[in-house]
Amino acid sequence: MRKNPATVRIARWSATHPWSAIVGWTAFVVVCFLLGGAAGTNKISDADSGVRESGTATRLEASGNFPEAPEESVLITAENGGKIDAAEAKAVSQDVIARMKTLAEVAEVGEAIPAPDGEAVLVPVTMTGDSETADAHVQPLLDQSAAVQQAHPGFRVEQVGTGSTAKGLTETLGEDFERAEFLSLPMTLLILLVVFGAVIAAGIPVVLALSSVAAAIGLSALVSHFVPATSTVTNVILLMGMAVGVDYSLFYIKREREERAKGRDRLDAIEIAALTSGHTVVMSGITVIVAMAGLYLAREATFSSLATGSIVVVAVAMLASLTVLPALLAKLGRWVDRPKVPFLWRLTMRSGRSRVWPRLLRPALKHPVLTLIVSVGALLALAVPALDMKLKQSSSEDLSRDIAVIRALDRLTAHFPSEGTTHQVVVRAPAEESAAVTTALKGLIGKAEADPLFAKDREPTVRESADKTVHTVTVGTPYPAKSDGAHDSLDALRGWLPDAVGGVSGVEYAVGGKVAQSDDFTNHLQERLPWVVGFVLLLTMGMMAVMFRSVAIALSAVVLNLLSAAAAFGVLVAVFQNTWAEGVLDFSSSGALVNWLPLFLFVVLFGLSMDYHVFVVSRIREAAQQGLTMRAAVEEGITRSAGVVTSAAIVMVGVFSIFGTLSLIEFKQLGVGLATAILIDALVIRTYVLPALMAVLGDANWWPGRIKVDRPVEETPAPTESAAQWAPPEQSYAHAATAQFPVYGQGPQHRRPDGN
Repeated sequence: MRKNPATVRIARWSATHPWSAIVGWTAFVVVCFLLGGAAGTNKISDADSGVRESGTATRLEASGNFPEAPEESVLITAENGGKIDAAEAKAVSQDVIARMKTLAEVAEVGEAIPAPDGEAVLVPVTMTGDSETADAHVQPLLDQSAAVQQAHPGFRVEQVGTGSTAKGLTETLGEDFERAEFLSLPMTLLILLVVFGAVIAAGIPVVLALSSVAAAIGLSALVSHFVPATSTVTNVILLMGMAVGVDYSLFYIKREREERAKGRDRLDAIEIAALTSGHTVVMSGITVIVAMAGLYLAREATFSSLATGSIVVVAVAMLASLTVLPALLAKLGRWVDRPKVPFLWRLTMRSGRSRVWPRLLRPALKHPVLTLIVSVGALLALAVPALDMKLKQSSSEDLSRDIAVIRALDRLTAHFPSEGTTHQVVVRAPAEESAAVTTALKGLIGKAEADPLFAKDREPTVRESADKTVHTVTVGTPYPAKSDGAHDSLDALRGWLPDAVGGVSGVEYAVGGKVAQSDDFTNHLQERLPWVVGFVLLLTMGMMAVMFRSVAIALSAVVLNLLSAAAAFGVLVAVFQNTWAEGVLDFSSSGALVNWLPLFLFVVLFGLSMDYHVFVVSRIREAAQQGLTMRAAVEEGITRSAGVVTSAAIVMVGVFSIFGTLSLIEFKQLGVGLATAILIDALVIRTYVLPALMAVLGDANWWPGRIKVDRPVEETPAPTESAAQWAPPEQSYAHAATAQFPVYGQGPQHRRPDGN
């Protein structure tokens, strides 16, 4: 007798030992979360991050072990703008200095510095402790700044710096994510209620997705001690975990309910769901994991962290759907359909074939060539703006001006340009060359002061490490980080520096800073992009070829997903590189996409799109194995899968759209890009492009092999010319799913352990 697949054996054990599976899963989640919390997260350090010359600058500076005391700047301006009275401004600044010196959190307070334009005064404050914890200890300083503001009406007293900026952004972004979570969970539950018509059935996917996220966060913290984590990895785990976790449970539960509706009992329905949807979940999960693994080829710490977090949460979500989900379905039994939502229940359990999807598919199946030309042409038209894609690193310029600390930062850099966009010049040489390096850097400063590309409000200071081997100097520019002027000033420094230190023996040097990091990171990604894309395409195509034993299916899957991704990128460019959508999405266009986004988005889109593709094509092949003609099989497979795929797509689009409301521009672009791609994939690709392409190819879809018919269906004359107007007998339809293993009750050798 043929051995059952692993998914069926696991489901059978879980279904017949439900409490063991449920308790085991709960223990797994709790242990992962607690161990991760105890181990803590190893964040990416300066030495780990950075590429090219800016990365070298970061590592050279880190080798100097400079004390990194957090700094704050208290900015004093007139409440209504314009010039300020020097005597009154001095009184305000003295009040600031006196109050700050009384705080235990303050190490040093500098003298007040008047702005060159006479419209502001700056009081520099150095905090105790380190930069990592500055936001937790900055509140007493903010309280004193507020007290000075209250004591001196007519002046605006604001604070900007390491701790205050981090605190302000953390509070704003924290509120953003709380709102996103508050909206996403009810919305997901509402969509699932419409899908299932029953509260418990709707709740199971959400509970499993959340438990998968919790376990993945703990595991990710453990793994971070081998692959350091970026600060956004938890958000990506939540995003990916909710998306795939709900999808996988949705696929499984819908198939189990479908089999029960045909009259099969509980355990038989679970096993058939495990054989079909369970197998699809495994293949989809592996495809997503392979796609995310492509990010390791970017050879950059942030991408490695995002890849690791995504792989962990997809693997955990896949495990949940294969192990604890069958146990829950078996234990709940008919209770999974309780309590029923009257109208929605009747809608979801309505018998008979869908009338909508056969009509939607009719153009693709009746006129496949024309449909293919029109739909592909429309997607290519959407993709055209992507040809003008520009990439830049995100900065404070991209943040909403509704954030108070960002408005204060704008005023600070307007009055004191050297506090805004800066370049970091770093030189390392033997200690005996210390004097020569200092002289060289002072010469460089003098050259910068004579050039209009650089700021003049404060003279840069050369810093020297304790062992005299590393020297740094921060050079400001009056131009915004994304302007041509800022990039020209970077090019000037990088051109001058080799000549300035050329006479120093054993010297290493580099120019870093935000502008340099943006340029270097973008250039690095453009260099690595072909490797990542090639890896994802080749491995995904290979997996699809093995999965479906068809090179044609593999090639068409890759082409269609590339088409979907290209259209999504075109929409992203049209929205975010222009200004017409600024009011709708509440952002200020920088004329570019965030530089890390296209590579990450491509990998995620490819993985999630393959998720749907595997599910839909599996149902088409299942129908073809019953002996249907190719066009009838396409209609049968897509119609049968339409409900679950559309529901999953709506959930994903809903969750991703919420991310488009966050303040950070990278999350706006990520949310809009993912939502657009899923919408295109679920509606255009699946409704028009895929069926039209498969109809044109016919039996060549399974090239170089051919479809194996398990049990031919005796086709009855259809009442209309559409093959969708008739359905094969239920026994024949189920045969493709059950022929590979004996179902309980069909032979004396299969006796249920529970005796039922």
